[in-house]
Amino acid sequence: MEFKEGKALFVERWGLLGTEWGINRTMAQIHAILLISPKPLCTEDLMQELQISRGNTSMNLKALLDWEIIHKTHIKGDRKEYYVAEKDIWTILRQVIKQRKRKELDPMVAILQDVVQVQGVCEKSSEFCRMVQELRQFSDKADVVLDHLVESNPSWLSNTFFKLIR
Repeated sequence: MEFKEGKALFVERWGLLGTEWGINRTMAQIHAILLISPKPLCTEDLMQELQISRGNTSMNLKALLDWEIIHKTHIKGDRKEYYVAEKDIWTILRQVIKQRKRKELDPMVAILQDVVQVQGVCEKSSEFCRMVQELRQFSDKADVVLDHLVESNPSWLSNTFFKLIR
């Protein structure tokens, strides 16, 4: 396989994989291009590479910046803004976990906090209360574990991960 074919396949598949992280395909494809680029790229470079509009490119760059998996940079003598991807895979993983937690677990914790005060006085309400309590215990534990993962040292995270899969 030639480099051009391999690059196109990687960008396309990374785009599909990104949807599993909770981001759109174009956002993931932009990330893929920046991830494998040996140099910073500007908006126009990304637009040309993916054949997408400036608005689509800008919106997805902003989202990637919010996720903190890309960073802005400048090239001396050039007024354009350039972008580089975070290259440390463990840092990327931690940022994805952080964002997924914020979008999925934190709202669940908030909902459970709102309904945990319901009193079980009949069979239906007792089952409701039991399930809410079980979900709350699970979500509290998941919250602690995910916070620990996000805040942990990348070397600890990689060492622990590789010990688990042995």
